Amino acid sequence: MLQRILRNMKREDGFTLVELLIVVAIIAILAAIAIPQFSAYRERGVRASMVADAKNTATQLEALFTDESSYMDANGFSVGPGPATGSVVGSNSGQTVNFLASKNNTITVTATTGPDTWSIDVDNTAAGAGKSPLTLDSDGNCTYADASTC
Repeated sequence: MLQRILRNMKREDGFTLVELLIVVAIIAILAAIAIPQFSAYRERGVRASMVADAKNTATQLEALFTDESSYMDANGFSVGPGPATGSVVGSNSGQTVNFLASKNNTITVTATTGPDTWSIDVDNTAAGAGKSPLTLDSDGNCTYADASTC
């Protein structure tokens, strides 16, 4: 009986070369499908961070306007590439408004005097072809560089 068990243990075979090649081919096919999808997911994530930064900056501008009655203290303000934080201090109230740029985003604010309007540009080269910079204006219009809407 012991000899029979020992004989069966010696006859254990591994995988054949053909079986291993089939497994490698299946993994290669799955990778060929997954890698381009991952790139698209990454670009969508970058664009979402750009929109979030623009909207957060707009909220901060409105907070500044509440105390200053003008956006001019933020005119020409720029922060980034992120992660970075920048501040604007109101000239009348002394209120400090903080602006945050997410990873690799650069935020630039342009304000005009009368009527008080502003424009926010968020730039990130990883956003994909034609998607950077994103522009959000005081009317709520959000567009990418290729003129598509956010």
